[in-house]
Amino acid sequence: MAKESLKAREVKRAKLVERYAEKRARLKAEGDYIGMSLLPRNSAPIRMHNRCKLTGRPKGYMRQFGISRIQFREMASAGLIPGIKKASW
Repeated sequence: MAKESLKAREVKRAKLVERYAEKRARLKAEGDYIGMSLLPRNSAPIRMHNRCKLTGRPKGYMRQFGISRIQFREMASAGLIPGIKKASW
């Protein structure tokens, strides 16, 4: 499990990205990179980090499912993911 503080940091970044998305797009369209540099750093969408929706694990993230590889494996073994069969792991 990820620390609660790390999860909270990601939520805070997501809110900043949402708040400044329109302003960032407008500045980028105008080519005003100095204005973009004055925005908060965490408002850039590139600073967001993918995390497992169940555990908050940052590594081994599978975008198609939104979970980490470990959770994917456990759920596939339990038959919770339709269309996935356990071959030989």
